[in-house]
Amino acid sequence: MFDKERAAADDLDSKIDSLTTDNKNENKPSEQTIVEAIYKEAEEFLFTSQQEPSTGDFQSLFRVQPITRWLEEAKRRPIPKKLFGEFWFEGEICILFADTNVGKSILAVQIGDAISKGSQIQGIGSEIGAQKVLYFDFELSEKQFEARYSQRIESESNFSHHYQFNDNFQRADINPNADIEKRFNSFEECLHFSLQHAIAVTDSKIIIIDNLTYLKNETERAKDALPLMKYLKELKNKFDLSILALAHTPKRDMSKSITRNDLQGSKMLINFCDSSFAIGESAKDRSLRYLKQIKVRNAEMKFDSDNVVLCQIVKPENYLHFEFLGYGKEREYLTVLSDRDKGELVEKAKELSAQGKSQREIASQLGISAMTVNRYLKTQ
Repeated sequence: MFDKERAAADDLDSKIDSLTTDNKNENKPSEQTIVEAIYKEAEEFLFTSQQEPSTGDFQSLFRVQPITRWLEEAKRRPIPKKLFGEFWFEGEICILFADTNVGKSILAVQIGDAISKGSQIQGIGSEIGAQKVLYFDFELSEKQFEARYSQRIESESNFSHHYQFNDNFQRADINPNADIEKRFNSFEECLHFSLQHAIAVTDSKIIIIDNLTYLKNETERAKDALPLMKYLKELKNKFDLSILALAHTPKRDMSKSITRNDLQGSKMLINFCDSSFAIGESAKDRSLRYLKQIKVRNAEMKFDSDNVVLCQIVKPENYLHFEFLGYGKEREYLTVLSDRDKGELVEKAKELSAQGKSQREIASQLGISAMTVNRYLKTQ
């Protein structure tokens, strides 16, 4: 770039010199003509020097323009609408996480069902009309899924009275006969191609992935979680999607509030998602659950520790779902450790440490955080 500017400047100087050099030609330009020519050449030089370097067909990774123009473009775009209350908005990658068997899949299907019909979930619902929803189910077999949304009558040999889902709601699972080895170099390559193919074929803009572990076996380390989140972001931008991704938590200390640190691979997953919420289980009544916002960008933090959404899982007939009961404070549903309980945990942590267990392994076994293990091991 600088070489081009220098060459252009040298060329301009030579032209100016040629105009101002005294010669005996009768057609020698006037002083005014010389000045005009200098101005013209200077303008051309400045215009040329400010142009982007020639890059052929290269498309830069960045889009650069004045902030005022960004704001003008943003003003022409609609404000994102709610897909599931303040928990999940249009155009977001949202992560729903919880421990195993707490009800992530049940709630995810309920959300997808409501969106596909354009209906509300007891006031926590969608602001958009009925939409196509594509649910990638990497957890349940078709029979296990059926059991949740039908009735089992003793006199009959199979499930019956199935819940009526809308055709806007489509489910995808793994095809055991998929042609992987002949067409793809790896399972991951086949998986990514198949995800995009299913999205394109169904023309779905609302995607639910149950769960992230299937897309990437290891998300605890940043080097594994980062490529996964970059892929989801690329997928979202390419197809203009709203993505709800389910994720697990390691065994957690139920005397502590749920935080972003409870999400497996939390740093990268939380940093790169747009929003996140969690399902907590009441330590006092195992039939109770609560929903808590962990990260939000398109709204204010409404459902924090002082205002969690209380609910329970019910199946009155053929539809397993969350029933919303009201609101409460998270601390009311956490375990309260007695001095005796805490003492037993301290001794157990020290015993496991003496056996050569790492702090992370001890934390997983005892259901407490690694930070708590570290504190217990320092106790005299």
